[in-house]
Parts: sequence; structure tokens; C-alpha cells
Amino acid sequence: MRISVRSRRAMLAAFAGTTLVLSGCGTSDDSGSSGDVTLGFVNGGDTEFHSCLQKAVEQEAKTENAKVFTANSHQNSTTELSNIEDMTSRSVSALIVQTVNADALKADIAKAKAANIPIYLTSVATSDVNDILGAAVVDLGKLGALDAGWIAKDAGGKSVEVGVIAGAPGAASDLMVGGFTKALPSTAKVVANQPGMFNPVKAQDVAENMIQAHPNLQYAFVASEDMALAARKAFDAAGKKDVKIVTANGTAEGLAAVKDGRLSATVANSAMSIGQTAVKNAVGLLAKKKVDKIANIPLLLVTKDNLSKAPQYCPK
Repeated sequence: MRISVRSRRAMLAAFAGTTLVLSGCGTSDDSGSSGDVTLGFVNGGDTEFHSCLQKAVEQEAKTENAKVFTANSHQNSTTELSNIEDMTSRSVSALIVQTVNADALKADIAKAKAANIPIYLTSVATSDVNDILGAAVVDLGKLGALDAGWIAKDAGGKSVEVGVIAGAPGAASDLMVGGFTKALPSTAKVVANQPGMFNPVKAQDVAENMIQAHPNLQYAFVASEDMALAARKAFDAAGKKDVKIVTANGTAEGLAAVKDGRLSATVANSAMSIGQTAVKNAVGLLAKKKVDKIANIPLLLVTKDNLSKAPQYCPK
């Protein structure tokens, strides 16, 4: 799915697409209808989260009878600002932005304001919500805390060693890791904390080094399921199948891994829910309807005991 002044940089990031592409969504001839709405979606990256987020945005735009243009910033704040500029040149009704990091938002919002185009954010919100149309917010600190709570319960008060494989520094990972470490009991010691960059190959390397340096490791928090599954391979290859891994996303693959025991728990953070909420609420706010400006996306700690309650992660 990818915390301090850096903790403001949060965001589970964006969709896959390399250039601006017109998505063929229907329009309406009725003046003032949602068919008159044109949305620009600026995605932040290329992970499964971003791909699913884009699908959700495009599908919900069709449901809302709105046009949508999409662009991808590929985790680069300079590219993000360029994408914002391209979208404003299209005179879209509003921008939906899955930002690369919170520091990029100031310039994004200034650029959009200069063009009189409102911004709706996904995953995070700005400290001053007067600057934005609205946001579909994920409480990333809570996400990490839910995983920490599972470890606390499972450890049962015993002293344990915990490893952290983060995502990309300065992104959504910071908030998740911060929430996780703060919620751990005093008996759980974080012995290693390294970035996996939301890259399974990198995460596997990190896990290999981590288990060599800390052979008594008992738990690991990994910032995304694809990295968690790569870490699982590394731990197993080192003869450490007893290391328990908690993670986040709630993808079909991640839920299957929880079911068969490769992962102990994951926090479902539905990209589909984020995308659908963003489009529906952005269109509603533009139409001056009674819609929550800041919408909180539900989170669910998923274990073997409640797999059936996990929300759908990605649109079909």
C-alpha cells in the first residue's frame, strides 16, 4: 500500500501511469449536473496501492458521471508540481492529489490556488484545512498502533525483540512506524529500524541483514505486505520461521498470507475505499452538498479470526 517534522510527510501514495491520460468517463448534458465536473488525479507512486487507488478513482468518476484526467509523480515532488501545472492548464474543476510527501503540498496548493482550482487530498490532510477542498484521511499512526497492539497481546508481557522494515523515509511510512513504535509496550525493544523503500527486493536484503545481526528477533513490523512477504522468505531461509510479522494493506495476497500463517496480522487500509470516497466527496463538495470535508477511512486489524470482515482492497 509506502513520521516528527518528517511525520508530516505521510502518505500512502499513488497510482501507476506515466503520462497524462484521459479516462473515458461519461458526461451529462444537464447543466449543473456532475457531468460538468472534470477532475484531475495526480497520483504519487507506482505500488499496488497506487494502482488500486487509480482504478477506484476512475471507476467512481464514471459512477459520478465526471471526467477524470490522471498523472503519476513516481515519488518525485518536482514531477508532482509539474503534474499540478499540467492539470491546471486543463482547467479541471478540482484536483485529487495523492502526494509524494507533505512538504510538496505547500507548492502544490499555491499553484492550484493561483489557477483558482481546489485540491482534494487522499491519505493525508494539511494542518490548515481551509487551504483544501477536502480530504479522505487515513490515520497512519493508528494503523501502526494496531499492529503494535497485536504484538503486545501476543507477547503477553514478556521481553521481546522487534525489528522494523520501514517504507521510504519521509513518506507514509514515517507515520506508520511512529505510531507503531510509540504504541509498543516497554517490554518490546526495537533492535533494528531500516527502510525497505517499499521495494520487496530491498526489503528482503534488509531482513537478511536484520536476522543476522539479531538472531533472537521475535517480531517484525513491515510497512507493506509485499515487503512483508519478501521478509518472510528471508527469515525462513535463515531458519527463523518463528519470527512473527505484522504489516498493512489488506490485499488479496496479504490476506491469503494471514490465512496460511506466513503473516500474523495486517491492517486493512482499502485503496478502493480511499479512491471512491475522494471522488464522491470531491464532487459533492463542489456541488455544495452536505458532505464531510474530512472523511476518515476505516481501518481494521485482520488476523485469522476475522478474515471475512476485511474490506475489498482493489476494484476489479
